[in-house]
Amino acid sequence: MGPCGGVRADGSCEVPPQPCVFATPAEWTEPVGAVPVPGSVPGSVPLRTVPRILTDFSSEPWSAAMLASVAAALAPSCDAVLVGEHQDRPDFPPTLQASLLLAAGVRPWLTLTCRDRNRIVLEQELTGLRELGVDAVLCVTGDARAYDVRPEVTQVFDLDGTRLAALAASVGVAAAVAETPTAPPRQLRGFRLFQKQRAGAALAVLNHASVTSVAGFMAAAAQAGVTIPVIAAVAIFTDELSAAVLSALPGLELDPAAVRAVLSRPDPVAAGIAAAAREARALLAIPGVAGVNISGLASARGYEYGARIKAELAELIRAGGDGHDH
Repeated sequence: MGPCGGVRADGSCEVPPQPCVFATPAEWTEPVGAVPVPGSVPGSVPLRTVPRILTDFSSEPWSAAMLASVAAALAPSCDAVLVGEHQDRPDFPPTLQASLLLAAGVRPWLTLTCRDRNRIVLEQELTGLRELGVDAVLCVTGDARAYDVRPEVTQVFDLDGTRLAALAASVGVAAAVAETPTAPPRQLRGFRLFQKQRAGAALAVLNHASVTSVAGFMAAAAQAGVTIPVIAAVAIFTDELSAAVLSALPGLELDPAAVRAVLSRPDPVAAGIAAAAREARALLAIPGVAGVNISGLASARGYEYGARIKAELAELIRAGGDGHDH
């Protein structure tokens, strides 16, 4: 379905050191017609409510105790948590993870990737999540597995993110999809989101980009026919590691001057929260942006400490302030 969100600014692929084969319009030739997923696709399944504040959920792998602790820190401040699926570390199965998070009192949005599951297993996971009461799943193609993680195991990619969104809609689960406003070819990103909307997507979650880039993307998406709500990402970092993790992602715009301005302050935690709150307020003012995704590790001081930072930021966004940069 065209270039993924991992195309680097120079047009290269994030996996092998070679040009992305889909990054030029001449190569982006797949028709816009119906997405070929077997079964009836009735259109998008509407969300119960669109979260104004969606918060990234980061926890220790395979630790139910840590998961519950992080969930307890986030539950009072956000409308839903976005749970990633990692290509470089183990995760609980999505249905188990959802069960644990629901029991801990948060509204989980699970990420499903096509890397390790064929269509049948993806359909099983979607059905299980629906029965648990999970109202949305982020449908993505998924990164290739890290080179040193199970190198002897086949990667599947039976579907891509767009077809997975259609499958989710056919099962009765609201499909959230991803888009990267700044990845080449930038001029076609709004149209790409429209393709996903036609396939059954109910909502989009954007990768990190500057306020100016998001505003330009939203205008182009609206012109392409996008009408679904969009959630924009707010980068939260308070130290060198949490900034470095964000900066390493392809297609992500993180201003080095803004990073220095936060990390050079006497209290970088307060400065990071204040900067992120200002960014959130600006993003929410863009037409079509319905909410923000508090995204990033937040801190190198552990998952629970990072969750407390995200919760403080969420409360500040909800209150409409930008904190005090001491």
